[in-house]
Order: sequence, then structure tokens, then C-alpha cells
Amino acid sequence: MEMAPAPVSANPRTVEDIFKDFSGRRAGLVRALTSGINCFPRLASLAVAAPQKENLCLYGLPNGTWDVAPPAEEVPPEMPEPALGINFARDGMQRRDWLSLVAVHSDSWLLSVAFFFGARLNANDRKRLFAMINDLPSVFEAFADRKHGRDRSGVDSSGKSRHSSKRGSDGHAKKSRAPPPPEEYDDDEDEDHNETFCGTCGGLYNANEFWIGCDICERWFHGKCV
Repeated sequence: MEMAPAPVSANPRTVEDIFKDFSGRRAGLVRALTSGINCFPRLASLAVAAPQKENLCLYGLPNGTWDVAPPAEEVPPEMPEPALGINFARDGMQRRDWLSLVAVHSDSWLLSVAFFFGARLNANDRKRLFAMINDLPSVFEAFADRKHGRDRSGVDSSGKSRHSSKRGSDGHAKKSRAPPPPEEYDDDEDEDHNETFCGTCGGLYNANEFWIGCDICERWFHGKCV
């Protein structure tokens, strides 16, 4: 989890840059609702119990991380803000229903941010951007499929398997061995819901793909990403 998002200094302007920003924010939100499934609800619950009872938002960040923080103080904000007060909706709802609601609001926010950045695109570029976005599963779809043990993280599985060890950019050897299988989803809040994500692109583990584990940083990577 990262600190609260800093003000945007240089907004993406091309279709490719806007899609890259969208993909990073989406990966962070998927991670919050899957591999961060213990940390995220506890942060929201603690906020409700706090004396100030701040309204909080779930942010997906362009670098693929996420944060729970108060909304921007600027009025109007520099860019669209996520749904406000997700921590208060936590009370009185089933955990799964609450997470599903957050996922739906997150999808709405991602689209609003993407087309906020794409406001100056022409009609053809807007269509192309929407088509690229629509090729990825929504946050809600990724969360729902995670509950049922399916992988719809949006990671391209066309990479060919390579059976030799690779050397990462830091010079350390990465061994090609199968990463641990994802754990089954359980509604028990005390159970650890760990998930395996690629350390480069943030894609969810798929048993049909070739993965490489780094003995130095103890992280896993798609073979095609190293």
C-alpha cells in the first residue's frame, strides 16, 4: 500500500498513455480487492471507529498499487474522485456484498478518469481507447471470478514457455519453477487470502503460463516480463 496519491503533475494525453494509466490503476484496485482483501477492509473498519470518522476513498494508483485515503481537498478536484465514504458502507452489509459494491464503484471511477484524460481525443481515438479498455475484465469481473477460483485478471497468456533460467535487470538469477497455486477464496475474515501477482505487470497467476521466481527478492514474474 502506498501513501495518498499526489496531485497529477503531467496528465497522460495519448491513447496509449491513457490506457497505461488506466491499466495501472485497475491493477491496483484488483490487488486491493483480492490479495489485499484482509488489509483493505480492516483499514476501512478502523476508519469508522476513529473519532473523526473521515470519509475515505479507495484509490488505484498508476504504478499498480492502491491506497485508502480522504478525498482531495480542492473544489473542484483536479481529477475525478472515487466513491466517497466506502468505510461507512462497510457497516450493515455482508463482507462480500460490500466488496462487490466497492468494485462496481471502482469501475465507474476508472472510466471517468480515463475519459477525463481523453477529453481532447477525437472520436476515433475515443473509440480505440474504449476498445482497449473493454478488452480487459472489469474490476468487478476480476473480483467475482477470484471468488470462484477463475483467472480473469486481463493478463495476456500468449507468451511462450522458456525452460532456462533468466537473469533480471538487477543481475540476479531468476529460477524457472512453478509458483505456489492461489488459495481458495473463503468468506472467513480471519483467513489469509494471499494471491500471486507478477512483480512487473501485476497480472494474476495462471497455471497455464510460464513463471520465474527470483531467489533474491522472493517475487514471481511472467517469463515474458523479465
